[in-house]
Amino acid sequence: MKASRIAAAGAVAASAVLAVSAPAFAHVSVQPEGEAAKGGYAVVDFKVPNERDDASTNKVEVNFPTDHPLASVMPQPLDGWSVKVTKSKLAKPLTMHGEKISEAVTKVTWTATGKGIEPGFFQKFPLSVGALPEDTDELVFKAIQTYDNKEVVRWIEPQKEGQEEPENPAPVLTLSDASTDGHHGSSGTAKDASDTSTAAPASSSSTSASSSDSSDTTARVLGVVGIVVGVAGVAYGVLAGRRRTEA
Repeated sequence: MKASRIAAAGAVAASAVLAVSAPAFAHVSVQPEGEAAKGGYAVVDFKVPNERDDASTNKVEVNFPTDHPLASVMPQPLDGWSVKVTKSKLAKPLTMHGEKISEAVTKVTWTATGKGIEPGFFQKFPLSVGALPEDTDELVFKAIQTYDNKEVVRWIEPQKEGQEEPENPAPVLTLSDASTDGHHGSSGTAKDASDTSTAAPASSSSTSASSSDSSDTTARVLGVVGIVVGVAGVAYGVLAGRRRTEA
């Protein structure tokens, strides 16, 4: 009877660990294709996973930071999705390549024209952006994910220094220092960014999640496995000790 109680306690502990860790496995994130250097242009991918078993993601909205506006934002054509780029007037105009820019992109919205992101899959949404600011180390975006069952998930919570990751963290793009050879980022010029926008359309099918695509997820999974094994070991040790005592 005691042995069964110990085993049950171990199983409950392991399940609790998995339940607590699961939400951190997948969230909307942004990563550059190559380098995102200050003052330059870059192609960035917003990675959107489907976290539901009974609904598909049919709309993704990314809001751009207003404290560091980007004058040039060009989406790549994506099969199965329509895209809308929203611009707004700037309170303080920017100067780019000797020209004054009075408006900047404040939002990009993708809407599914097909099945969207189905359960068990994720989708990348590429954008060519620039010029990246030179007076900050990161850009914080706010993303809103909508499912076809009308559920809305707001990935808008900032990461506070010294605290655990929030439940719905906002995507953060880390910027690198400009290289000493005078080139900025992977695209370098506005022309390169424009060329990127005319690239062949991306595949319409969402990409299945894999360990090679998310090293952070792999690390978390391994950590959870280690904790579960530890719990099982403790339960086994206690059971063995009780058997020796009873003998």
